[in-house]
Amino acid sequence: MEAIKENDFVELDYTGRAAESGEVFDTTSAEIAKASGVFDERMAYEPAVVCIGKRHLIAGLDKQLVGKNVGQDYTFKIPADEGFGRKNGKLIQLIATAKFKQQNMTPFPGMQVNIDGIVGTVKAVTGGRTIVDFNHPLSGRDLEYSVFVKRIVAGLSEKVKAVLRLVGISVNSVGISVSDVSVAIEFPQEAPEQLKKDLEEKLKSTISELKSVSFTVKAADATAKDANKEQKADIAAAAANEVKPLQPRVP
Repeated sequence: MEAIKENDFVELDYTGRAAESGEVFDTTSAEIAKASGVFDERMAYEPAVVCIGKRHLIAGLDKQLVGKNVGQDYTFKIPADEGFGRKNGKLIQLIATAKFKQQNMTPFPGMQVNIDGIVGTVKAVTGGRTIVDFNHPLSGRDLEYSVFVKRIVAGLSEKVKAVLRLVGISVNSVGISVSDVSVAIEFPQEAPEQLKKDLEEKLKSTISELKSVSFTVKAADATAKDANKEQKADIAAAAANEVKPLQPRVP
C-alpha cells in the first residue's frame, strides 16, 4: 500500500464531528450533511484535494495523516489545541446593546455578528449589555474526524487547481496549461504584477516540482467585458489571501 508523506497531494473524503456531542460540523458528503440536518445547497460536497504538511487542514488532522495508507478508512481524535484552539477570554466582550439598536439590530443568543470585520456569536443579552464571543465557534472543543484516503494526486494540473481553490480562485475563471514542470495561467484580463507575483510564490512554495509559472491574458469580446471585470476582482481578492486550512462547510 502507498503511504502518505509530507508534501504529498491527497484526495480525501472526511467528516468532522464534535467529540463530545457527535454533532457534524464539516463533511464532504452530501448524504451525511442531509442526514445530520446541516445540508447547505450553496456548498459543494465533494472530495477535497490538499497538500500534506502545508496546513491545508487543521494541525492535528494534517499531522496524523502522515504515514497513513491510501484506500483505508481512519478515525482521528483531535484535541482542541490541535483543532481550532482553546478559548481566549479576551475575545469574549461586553458590548452596549444600544450599539446594535443604532443599526436596527436586535441581538439574541446564537446570532452571528460582524464587527469591524471580525465575526462573533452573541452568547447572552442582559439588560443594556450584550456578550459577544469572537472565538471560533469550535474553539475549546475536542474533535473527531472520519477520513477515507482516496488517492495520492500525481498530476501537476490537478495540484495547481487544488492550490487555486484553496486561495479562493474558481478554476473555471482561468485557463490552466501545464508542461513538464511549468504552468501557464490565463487570466480573463490583465492582472496586477503584485497579484501574479504572490500567486506564483504560493504555487511554487506548495508544489515542490513546479519550477516555472507564467501568465497570459485571454482576448475578450465586448459582451464579456463586464463579466471579466468581476472575475478579475474575484481573482485579485483571492490571490491576496494566504493558503489557509480548509474551513468547515457547515456554519
